[in-house]
Amino acid sequence: MARVCVFDVNETLLDMGALDPHFERVFGDASARPAWFDRFLLLWLTETVTGSYQPFGQIAGLALRMLAGERGVELSDDDQQEIVGGIAELPPHPEVEEGLSALRDAGFRLATLTNSTAEVGEKQIDNSGLREYFEQTLSADTAGHLKPAPEPYRMAAEVLGVEIGEIRLVAAHGWDIVGAMRTGCAAAFVARPGKSLFPTAPPPDVVGADMLEVVDGIIAAEGGR
Repeated sequence: MARVCVFDVNETLLDMGALDPHFERVFGDASARPAWFDRFLLLWLTETVTGSYQPFGQIAGLALRMLAGERGVELSDDDQQEIVGGIAELPPHPEVEEGLSALRDAGFRLATLTNSTAEVGEKQIDNSGLREYFEQTLSADTAGHLKPAPEPYRMAAEVLGVEIGEIRLVAAHGWDIVGAMRTGCAAAFVARPGKSLFPTAPPPDVVGADMLEVVDGIIAAEGGR
């Protein structure tokens, strides 16, 4: 039984679409935001695989510079700070609070596990208004490795005082789902628009189009109180 639900933050709980106006202003196209996140992912996975480590926010800035160079865009320090700093002020997806409330009422323990630094992760949860739902806000930075490396999931289990198999990772990213499951966690996939599971691994037992569908699936799989 996985009675502890640990949530990814960016895109899973919080809506990164709130950054689109910044990308439209700087790059002339809001679609630059998912293109930036793709490069962001490429950089941090490369760092992880090659045994290097840089904080999430630093990689975010480097990915912006990378995209700007590819597109011939002049990116000022202020532009970069506005976008990277905006990560700490993202709003929750509209159905998230209802889903968290239902899980809490069903007796689940709730925590977050983000690749953002602990400082940014704390600001994100405070600014989103979701603080009351989580007993812990955890950062992969504490483990010195970014997800989907196994260390952050193991760190979460240790901090929460449970076995790795008692954790269910809830995420909107296929790479996070694979990382968690291969470390021994259960998982639940939030299939937000444009997101898909990785075909290199079996799917988790809970998949839903939004947080409410996922929460219904978790409660059905695990039972209530």
